[in-house]
Amino acid sequence: MVTQVKLDYKVYDTEGNNKDTASLNIKIATNTSSYIVHRAVVKQLADKRQGSASTKTRSEVRGGGRKPWKQKGGGRARAGSSRSPLWKGGGVSFGPKPRSYNKKINRKEWRLALRTLLHNKSNNTKIIEDIGSYFSIPSTKQFLQFLQKWEIDQSSKILLVLDSPQTNIYLSARNIPQVKIICATNLNILDVLNTNNLLITQAALQKIDEVFND
Repeated sequence: MVTQVKLDYKVYDTEGNNKDTASLNIKIATNTSSYIVHRAVVKQLADKRQGSASTKTRSEVRGGGRKPWKQKGGGRARAGSSRSPLWKGGGVSFGPKPRSYNKKINRKEWRLALRTLLHNKSNNTKIIEDIGSYFSIPSTKQFLQFLQKWEIDQSSKILLVLDSPQTNIYLSARNIPQVKIICATNLNILDVLNTNNLLITQAALQKIDEVFND
């Protein structure tokens, strides 16, 4: 079942003060929310697999063309090739071959899962004003000060969503292991699911509304 909800957020400035309000009108899944999100997680994890594992069958292993010994009379079990899977150095039975692990999920279903997850994370979400102008040069110290003013636990996992790539912000946060920065158009299920604190800029929130709403 799909329900229309309105998420109301407070917008914080760089001093940690409540400066404005913002809202997001989205459709979310209700009674099937766990199933939808689970399908999206399984798809994303499966798509990350390379699928390059490969083994050789008995016909692909070098050698083994001559019969090791005659069929009868030797007292040993019959053998036709020294590259049998039963032999050391032989081929592999039912071993892996290169394949694609990609799973299909409808675009609307994936977006529904993402919106549902954003709704579930709303209590741990903060909307902040655009901070690009405060980073004329990279400064990890200043970024940590912002987190402190926003009352964000710096030992927890933090996901910062920007509307576009901003090099100075990225360079300021890359030495903080628990902070990850992505663009709004690259928002995905795993990153949102694995974070404890979700920080979204005002411009990024507007882009999320434009890109992921049906």
